[in-house]
Amino acid sequence: MGKVVIIMGSKSDLKWSKRIAEALDKFGIESALRVASAHKVPLKCYELIKECEKKDVVFITVAGRSNALSGFTDAQTHCPVIACPPYSDKFSGGDIYSSLRMPSAVAPMVVLEPANAALAAAKILGLTDKRIQEKVKDYQTAAKEALEKDDQEVQDEER
Repeated sequence: MGKVVIIMGSKSDLKWSKRIAEALDKFGIESALRVASAHKVPLKCYELIKECEKKDVVFITVAGRSNALSGFTDAQTHCPVIACPPYSDKFSGGDIYSSLRMPSAVAPMVVLEPANAALAAAKILGLTDKRIQEKVKDYQTAAKEALEKDDQEVQDEER
């Protein structure tokens, strides 16, 4: 069974992180929620990463403002890292750049929507877990069917 560790920069990211965990549940993926700031407690953050990576997990990092957490996590592990920073109207959303601009040899994936971060993690875990892969395929099929249904309804209304 695949596992995702969601690391929050602070408890204020809990609501956003729970949205990711709920989406992971739909794929049958176990998740763990943790708080460890790369700025405030870097040694704790490092120890958490090293302990979790022994289980070959996918990390999803949730940190806004100056998002050092995603780059720090990625630089410390061989496991995949998905940055899912919560959107903020402060600075007109400009704090997203701290998630996008990474130094060389640091490459977390950035996915802005919680459900899509869960989907990305499911696709990664699905490479080695056929059960998760099937759930991803089912999810994609349902999304396509919903779109086809919407298209048909729009066409019917136009007549």
